[in-house]
Amino acid sequence: MIPIFVVVYLLQPNYGWFATAIFLAAAITDWLDGYLARRMGVESAFGAFLDPVADKLIVCTALVLLVSDDFITSSVLSKPAFIIAVLIIVGREVSVAGLREWMAETGNRASITSNILAKIKTFAQMAAIILLLYALPVADYPTLVIGEILLYIATAMTVWSMIIYLRIAWPALADRSDS
Repeated sequence: MIPIFVVVYLLQPNYGWFATAIFLAAAITDWLDGYLARRMGVESAFGAFLDPVADKLIVCTALVLLVSDDFITSSVLSKPAFIIAVLIIVGREVSVAGLREWMAETGNRASITSNILAKIKTFAQMAAIILLLYALPVADYPTLVIGEILLYIATAMTVWSMIIYLRIAWPALADRSDS
């Protein structure tokens, strides 16, 4: 859905319910797929690999589109803070993906599986991105402001969860016996 999401986003002026709907559908189907796989006991190694990659790709894609959108960046409370938040989130996503890959190679992948904080962070990110993509006020609620605040909350949780992952992985990272 990522290529379709990008094309639709780029073709819509400033904001768009259709790009928002595509992102929301991707988020819901991703969650539902994972939930059903765990509930029915049909998890696979391929799914365990691909699911976090797909999550990271669509989140990073949406954030890059949002930060490059003049309408969004001129409407947020603080353009520099918004850009820094996006950089932190994208940097963490890439770092954790690399950390998981390295830990898998050392036989320690299970030690850094997703935790509840990471799940809450993902929910906050998805909600923030949905509100920022939609951009139009809903009733009297300014979706851009609420989305931006949620993005900052997600950023704080991003840093916190990264610290947790690094603390868990530190013994393997500090082990010099394999060098």
